[in-house]
Amino acid sequence: MAKFTFNMPDVGEGVAEAEIVEWHVKVGDSVEEDQHLVDVMTDKATIDIESPVAGKVLEVAGELGDTIAVGAMLLVIEVEGEVPDDVEEGEAGPESAPEPEPAPEREPEPIAAPTSAPAPDPAPSAGSGPARKVLASPAVRKRARNLGIDLAEVKPAEDGRVRHGDLDQFLAYNSGGGFSPAGEARADEQVKVIGLRKRIAQNMAAAKRNIPHFTYVEECDVTALEEMRADLNSDRGSRPKLTLLPLLITAFCKLIPQFPMINARYDDDAGLVTRHGSVHMGMATQTDNGLMVPVIRDAQARNLWQLASEIARLAEAARSGSATSQELSGSTITVTSLGPLGGVATTPVINRPEVAIIGPNRIIERPMFVPDGQGGERIAKRKLMNISISCDHRVVDGYDAASFIQEVRQLIETPVLLFRD
Repeated sequence: MAKFTFNMPDVGEGVAEAEIVEWHVKVGDSVEEDQHLVDVMTDKATIDIESPVAGKVLEVAGELGDTIAVGAMLLVIEVEGEVPDDVEEGEAGPESAPEPEPAPEREPEPIAAPTSAPAPDPAPSAGSGPARKVLASPAVRKRARNLGIDLAEVKPAEDGRVRHGDLDQFLAYNSGGGFSPAGEARADEQVKVIGLRKRIAQNMAAAKRNIPHFTYVEECDVTALEEMRADLNSDRGSRPKLTLLPLLITAFCKLIPQFPMINARYDDDAGLVTRHGSVHMGMATQTDNGLMVPVIRDAQARNLWQLASEIARLAEAARSGSATSQELSGSTITVTSLGPLGGVATTPVINRPEVAIIGPNRIIERPMFVPDGQGGERIAKRKLMNISISCDHRVVDGYDAASFIQEVRQLIETPVLLFRD
């Protein structure tokens, strides 16, 4: 028998350390060659670490949330005989869930929706029938295992995907033959902040600590814009269905050349502002693993339907964990939306080192005075939406932010201008 010390591998790109986010083995477990041992998170991505040898785990380096330097001991494995000469001390598996750019505050689903659900792991169904696939994130699967819940017995509330809320409902219903009373106390739960949630917390704190934010909000009449969108969707052929987001991004891109200070990144240490010629639009996307910001590259060069396709593709990649590091970095300005969940106005947190973030809010219908075509006014039902913009006051003046949103308002209230060269 021999002891094999498996050190934290060098995953490249100048990474010096990684955070332990999930152990898949424990001391005493027998492991096979190429078995998944642990997930670690670097500044670039979450990495699957696999075993280069078969044997028994004698020692592990740390707990969840601990940081391990490259080259430091990760595990000690007891192997039969001698360790083969061709086995390296550290080997890493493929990237599994890339790390996003610093993200804005947590929020619900963006306007864009994925076209399909992520591919799940199979799980056996209850009873003696054939196995069926259960859609659930790794975090939900882990919680279900800890609670002793068979996911096949949990009925999801929507789109066939089991979420934390579905587990809560399952527990409530099965705890006493029915739903618990609203006033019944629940046990306290301590959740260690690790992995992506820890990165988001750090990025949010850094953004609020270093950036003097200000937020400007304007009300826009989107009645004509929504009518045009409906017309475009009614005769789209094989083109993707348009949501509101591609139209808004088109408006932003048309105006950014007039307001270059909006599409910029600020290097605090160098005291340097880079005003970007291309618009790499970050799109805040809520996933089961946390908030991610996939990036629409060269948004200014895409038409409405190209934007719609890219929005759907990136949203699905982010939610399924298949987005690459490149797709989750390099944004020059970000758009974030609370969508249909509501909100009269928002004060979004800037995606540092960017200097501006734009937040369209919920569309509501209410009566307004509008011209009657005869020099007077009449009351009509209109669709209204507030647009918020948060800016870095070190780089963007309030006048510039207000002027930009006023120009956006003119474009979307007269949407034919979106197609003007």
